[in-house]
Amino acid sequence: MNLLAFDTSTDIMSVAVQRANAAGATTTHPVWQHSGPGGAQTSSQLIPTIQRLMAQAALQFADLDAIVFGRGPGSFTGLRTACSVAQGLAFGANLKVLPIDTLLAVAEEARFQQVSALAHWQVLALLDARMDEMYAAGYVFDSGKWKQIKGYSLICPEDLSQDADCPLAGNVFANYGARLPGVAPRIEALPAARALLRLAPALLADGAAVAAGQALPLYIRDKVAKTTLERATEKAAL
Repeated sequence: MNLLAFDTSTDIMSVAVQRANAAGATTTHPVWQHSGPGGAQTSSQLIPTIQRLMAQAALQFADLDAIVFGRGPGSFTGLRTACSVAQGLAFGANLKVLPIDTLLAVAEEARFQQVSALAHWQVLALLDARMDEMYAAGYVFDSGKWKQIKGYSLICPEDLSQDADCPLAGNVFANYGARLPGVAPRIEALPAARALLRLAPALLADGAAVAAGQALPLYIRDKVAKTTLERATEKAAL
């Protein structure tokens, strides 16, 4: 498949373009990729980076089979940027969009780094949610497919609940590592675009792609700041 994938849910912007091999080829699909600072730079750098990688791959947007993006959870601004860019490009080229959970991409990246040869593997994926909290979800990889076994949660590091042998994967260890309970293995992993590319074929085969207008971010934290009225009420009560 010809695929474009990107994730801007963390402070790293990750983009990758995969070009399908010629019929009968036995080598892996060639991939052009970029990983660099995201955050405030994402809104100005994402589209130029996509255009550069597409040119290197000698692909037009109309050549793509789908546009894949990390839908969240993660940075509100990053998720909105990724979703709007995916929608805009898909509308323009009449393409389907494949939104993929960022915590699933973390799980896949950890599996690929550590135990890609194992047929069965379980992991708890964690992403820094800032404000002294983490996003969490549990997954199991079995017979070539991922299954979510623990729903999304937004928790403080000390409140993490896990099986003793279940490894942790994510980007939380630098900030919260000393506060995490247990002694399970810890794997540094981000929702990289290459992980999205590895996940995409099975999800596309399962019918997970949607029309551009139906591609939406996944927000776990619905509220990150108090409203002006709430702040004024609290101030008046002092």
